[in-house]
Amino acid sequence: MSNAVSALQGVSSAGFATVTEAGLRGMITLRGDHNAASLRQAVTDIVGVDMPEVRRCTRAGERAAAWMSPDELLIMVPYADAPDVVARLSAALEGMHGLAVNMSDARAVFMVEGTAEGSAREVLAKLAPVDMSRAAFTQGMFRRTRLAQAAVAFGAVGDDAFELICFRSEAQYVFDLLSMSAKSGSQVGVF
Repeated sequence: MSNAVSALQGVSSAGFATVTEAGLRGMITLRGDHNAASLRQAVTDIVGVDMPEVRRCTRAGERAAAWMSPDELLIMVPYADAPDVVARLSAALEGMHGLAVNMSDARAVFMVEGTAEGSAREVLAKLAPVDMSRAAFTQGMFRRTRLAQAAVAFGAVGDDAFELICFRSEAQYVFDLLSMSAKSGSQVGVF
């Protein structure tokens, strides 16, 4: 049996912001009616976090639920817990239109953290069509977008710290983009 490894095995790059591959993370796509009491209760009871509002992510330690679309959530748990959480969510949704799928090995996760005020925001603002100002993108926000040519989702986990998720097959491309955007001397100074 092989051991699971993350896409880039913890690679890191330091410039005016630090980009680090975060390692293995349990990620579950949960599809269903967000207004259904059984789905909301499953998220609260099984995942251990509140149901997120539109473009938000609720967190409790290593567990999180992020709004992805009107009928989709991204559930994040420790990597080893993902199969059990999928089974429990599937059982809780039995009899209703819903789906829980383990997507852990199909994704890569990066942390983008500022070394100076606003620097992580600037890294992302140079690459994504998102207003990254502190007033527009606050802690707890989460959204899907593009990062150059890659489909990504990212959320603010601190004032100048962001967690970014992409397809595993695009991990090297995304890491290279983020590293280039964070290169010392390329600051624009907007934030």
